[in-house]
Amino acid sequence: MASEHSTGRSADRELGRFLHARRNQTRPEQVGLTAGTGLRRTPGLRREELATLAGISIDYYVRLERGKETRPSPAVLDALARALRLDDAEHQHLRELAALAARYAAEPAPPPGRTVRPHLKLILETMRPDPAYVISRSMDLLAWNPGGLALYAGLDDWPATQRNLARYLFLHPTARTLFPDWDHQVRGCVARLRALAGTDPDASDLTGLVGELLVKSSDFAKLWERYEVAGRKKIHKTFHHPQVGVLTLSAQSMHLEDTPGQRLSVYAADPGTPDHDAMLLLDMATADSAARPARQTGRQQRRQP
Repeated sequence: MASEHSTGRSADRELGRFLHARRNQTRPEQVGLTAGTGLRRTPGLRREELATLAGISIDYYVRLERGKETRPSPAVLDALARALRLDDAEHQHLRELAALAARYAAEPAPPPGRTVRPHLKLILETMRPDPAYVISRSMDLLAWNPGGLALYAGLDDWPATQRNLARYLFLHPTARTLFPDWDHQVRGCVARLRALAGTDPDASDLTGLVGELLVKSSDFAKLWERYEVAGRKKIHKTFHHPQVGVLTLSAQSMHLEDTPGQRLSVYAADPGTPDHDAMLLLDMATADSAARPARQTGRQQRRQP
C-alpha cells in the first residue's frame, strides 16, 4: 500500500540522516586518526574511515546512509556506535531507528491525545505554590496551575493553543533573558524533539511544530541539523523572572499513567529560602491577577438589566 511505502521511506531516511550527522560531528582525532594535511571535504569522518573503524565495507555503509539498506544486524549497529563514540542514549536511538526502518507500519500511529483528565487538574491545584503543569510529548502546555504558567514569563500573552515550550524558547522575546543558560536549554529541547521525530517521523503533532521552528528560527535550524538526541537535563533550573527576580528551583518530570505522551513537570524550593519566597509571590501574584478580571466581569453582569 502507498502508506506502507511512504512510512518505510521516511524511516529509512531518518536512519541515514542520523548516521550522516553523527559522522560529520566526529573528528578524526577523536577516534585515533590523523586528519592529514590535505583538504577534507567533510568536517568529520569520511564514509570510508567510518566503515573501516566499524569493520564493514564502504559500499554497505553508503547503502545504510542513503537508506537503501534497512536491516543492519545488531553487531553492525554496535560497531557503528563504538566507532562514532555514541553514548547510551544515542546508541539506543540508533537501535530504534534501525528497528523502525526494518518494519513497515500499515498506518502511522495516531498522535497521543491532548485531553487532560479532571483529577490531574485537581492535582495541579493541590501542588500550589509549587509551579506545575502537564505537557505533551511535543511540549504543548496542556494544563497548569498559576505558577506553572507564570514561570515562563510572557507565555500567557499567547493563546492557549499556541502555548508550547519549544516555541517559547525559540520565538518568545523573553526566553533568552529568562534563562541564563538559554543555550543549554535549547539544546536539550531540540535533542528531545529530534529523538522523538526520529522514531515517529510522520507524526502530525511534531511535523507542524518542527516545520514552523525551522522556518522562523535559525538557531533551531542549526541545532536540528546537528541531530543530537541526548539532551542533558539539569536537576535545578534558574529563572531571571521579571516579576519576582532570580529564583533557582528543583525540577522533576514524570510520565503519567494511562496517558501516553503526557508528562507532569513540577518545580520546588526549600521552605524558608528566598527561592521559596519568590515562588510563593509568583503564585499569589498570578492568582490575584487572574481572579481580578473575573470579579470585574461578575460586577458588570450584575449591573446588566
